[in-house]
Amino acid sequence: QVQLVESGGGLVQPGGSLRLSCAASGFTFSGYDMSWVRQAPGKGLEWVSDINAGGIKGYYAESVKGRFTISRDDASNTLYLQMNSLKPEDTAVYYCARHNGAPDYWGQGTQVTVSS
Repeated sequence: QVQLVESGGGLVQPGGSLRLSCAASGFTFSGYDMSWVRQAPGKGLEWVSDINAGGIKGYYAESVKGRFTISRDDASNTLYLQMNSLKPEDTAVYYCARHNGAPDYWGQGTQVTVSS
């Protein structure tokens, strides 16, 4: 069965960095576009970034452009999100999702808290 397991979240000070990982299994990872989506406390889901199958192109929300970098390692079936220059407004649960026209499978999420 399809499984997506995020890791790498935690507490970081403003201006700090974190690298999130998403381990995928149960499907041909290299054949799918993948996404990161986040949900801040008391708010709805916010799309963060996409990467296409093959990892040629990444797409970013304006709120994270220039600070976050999405990447993938198809050999290890892992999706990454490098987050730099973190701000308190980046505090959220971060989810990875598989794209099949629209996100169809989600991980359980990893908490990122940016606070001094």
